[in-house]
Amino acid sequence: MLAPSAAELQRSAFVADAHNDLLMLVARRPSARWAGYFREHWYPQLRDGGVDLQVLPVFVDEEFRPEGALRESLRMVEAAHRIAEANHDVVALCLTGTDIDAAVASGRIALVLALEGCPQIDDDIELLETFARLGVRIVSFTHFGRTALGDGSAEDGAGSRLTRAGVDAVGLLESLGVLLDVSHLGRRGVDHVLELATRPVLASHSSAHTVYPHHRNLTDDHLRGIAATGGVACVNLYAGYLTGGPPGLGDVVRHVRHMVETAGADHVGIGSDFVAELFAEKVPACDRPLILEGTNTEVLVPGLAGPADLPRVTAAMLDAGIPERSARGVLGRNLARVLGAAGRDPSDV
Repeated sequence: MLAPSAAELQRSAFVADAHNDLLMLVARRPSARWAGYFREHWYPQLRDGGVDLQVLPVFVDEEFRPEGALRESLRMVEAAHRIAEANHDVVALCLTGTDIDAAVASGRIALVLALEGCPQIDDDIELLETFARLGVRIVSFTHFGRTALGDGSAEDGAGSRLTRAGVDAVGLLESLGVLLDVSHLGRRGVDHVLELATRPVLASHSSAHTVYPHHRNLTDDHLRGIAATGGVACVNLYAGYLTGGPPGLGDVVRHVRHMVETAGADHVGIGSDFVAELFAEKVPACDRPLILEGTNTEVLVPGLAGPADLPRVTAAMLDAGIPERSARGVLGRNLARVLGAAGRDPSDV
């Protein structure tokens, strides 16, 4: 049971999540079920979590790479469009900040498409324009490994910056008004992006390296660099990036507090990266628990299994003494801003 102050803040705040891989689970079903499955299974969770804006990454799993990457990406983009068209009374697929504000004002959840990793692009960066026409508003260049655009954070030992195609892609995305997402990008690659960027940069689901030194997390220099572009770094709620010990909500708050103190209260958000249902469906029983980098990848922060649990993050921030203004920014107003939306809530009146 939430304290009244936390419940009221969650109800009145603009709440945005920069990363939930639910489209992967939608696309696993027959196309005739896409819209219905979302409405029956995901919409109630988003509603109960008070979510106003949900970013939907298009992530292509290993089984589809390389030959099937483009086809699977297009299936997921089509799934997002069908979700929005068939459920237009409760959600809207948004291309602009104005679209986001209009959707939320009408009581609907704003959905925003993102590309994660770009295996469907390779070095044919002109395809980024194609995906922008289809509604993609956020793009990241890598996952854990190497792509034609740059290296993921698991390749930090190589010390690589962006490739020539990656440099060109930065300029193209900025010209298209599409946000560049540095989550998963290797450390030198993030440095390179920050040298090149002339528009706000996003880290959709990365936590603080100073708090927990995982290669997926952002250094203080990177946090400050993202803030200097006017961008936002979003705290990842996945336990494996928060702590090396038993996880708890206190770990989430430690990352939030450090990122706010380092980047500023206007430059931190939330990218949940909820994985429980994804692993439950996609990982065969014989491979459970899933072990990556020596840890049980399926360990979750207790009480944070899906979108309906986001109010617990709000309560934990308030309990830790994080000011309401800062909490409102982290909950979603900062992400709304970099997407061009006002993200208004009753505190603006």
